[in-house]
Amino acid sequence: MHPSSPDPAAWRERLSALAAAHATDDGAHDASHLERVWRSAQALLVHHPEADALVVMAACYLHDLVNLPKNDPARAQASTRAAALARAELERLGFPNGRLDGVAHAIEAHSFSAGIAPRTIEAKIVQDADRLDALGAVGLARMLYIAGSMGRPLAHPVDPLAQARALDDGAWTLDHIVVKLARLPGMMQLEAGRALAEERLARLLAFREEFAAEWLGDAAA
Repeated sequence: MHPSSPDPAAWRERLSALAAAHATDDGAHDASHLERVWRSAQALLVHHPEADALVVMAACYLHDLVNLPKNDPARAQASTRAAALARAELERLGFPNGRLDGVAHAIEAHSFSAGIAPRTIEAKIVQDADRLDALGAVGLARMLYIAGSMGRPLAHPVDPLAQARALDDGAWTLDHIVVKLARLPGMMQLEAGRALAEERLARLLAFREEFAAEWLGDAAA
């Protein structure tokens, strides 16, 4: 923990309540998602004791304070809007003023669609922790939930692995694993985050192969 940080545990309840007050009915970005991101961030903080845990905690709980659907044309602006709202709400709660910039930057930089490079160790931790939740078994469930909410088909009817067509995750849910999720380990900011991401991606890729086999009827052959 950063030597001058207040005890993050004293802020956890307030941050959780603030996130809940702005929550939507998006089951892929709910309170459980925020808790998982914070737990992943804690695992990364072990490797980076120089980071300010309070800044990381606040950004983990508030990074989706403004949450727009994946297909919303303003999606890339969501993290910047969330950062501005988080700053205003934290000021109202008496959050340490000197840490507001750090929280705001970590929230802005967490988003894949925003394309903002993290400049601080805290922002790197938050970005990695959020992206870890898009991988593995939970990431798979979230991918299917989001695709279902948008009415997107599970997979191409005859070529689920895109062996003779271009990948298109705007049309076929299964394509998202290769189009986006497979890129995440290489985009991780921290070595510890990359190692965890590679483990979770391996499980997703194995699922993709098994899914395709059953989808095409191979399992019954």
